[in-house]
Amino acid sequence: MDKKNSGVGVLDKAVKILATLESGPHSLSELVSATGIARPTAHRLAVALEFHRLVSRDLMGRFVLGARSSELAAAAGEDRLLAIAAPALGALRDATGESAQLYRRQGDQRICVATAERMSGLRDSVPVGTVLSMLAGSGAQILLAWEEPDKLHRGLMGAKFNAASLSAVRRRGWAQSIGEREAGVASVSAPVRGPNNKIIAAVGISGPIERLGRQPGRLHAAQVVATAARLTEYLAQSK
Repeated sequence: MDKKNSGVGVLDKAVKILATLESGPHSLSELVSATGIARPTAHRLAVALEFHRLVSRDLMGRFVLGARSSELAAAAGEDRLLAIAAPALGALRDATGESAQLYRRQGDQRICVATAERMSGLRDSVPVGTVLSMLAGSGAQILLAWEEPDKLHRGLMGAKFNAASLSAVRRRGWAQSIGEREAGVASVSAPVRGPNNKIIAAVGISGPIERLGRQPGRLHAAQVVATAARLTEYLAQSK
């Protein structure tokens, strides 16, 4: 058996179509040329993949990877991410002396999926499973800043930060908030990237303003960004 084929012809051809679309939009003719699959078969498979949301169409009618492809990639990334989250957050907490959290976006909310709390003293406690708004906090800024313009615009409606703030976040690669999410609490966050360089999570630290000050990024941005980079690198290596 050809090592490139599973022996299940229709599945192999469907995967070949998906692999071809990784490089960008293709018309049916371009799909046929790139894959070598007969036109009627390529069309039938592409339409079937479209039904299952693995393939979609752009404004020109060309085939592109669908939303389901991204959802599956994100789910796989989350499993790998959570496998290393605990030690990474623990190291970040120890380096900064503040509670560390990992957030993922879910619709118009963000959820804490991992945490490492400061052992003693005044701290910002965010248990795993806590659901927070996307309208305030450095984690929300990170999860929104790199969205497409239309989604970003909608996300800013009612937010405690603005477009200029998110532009600054994209430029420097980290976000900070002072009393945005909760009075007296400051935080610093950075993006964790998954498949296709997409932002899949926000890692950050949070604590009382009296300890973090009015510019918490000056104190802890370097450590937070370094942690985000390590998590991103781990995901890239474990594909």
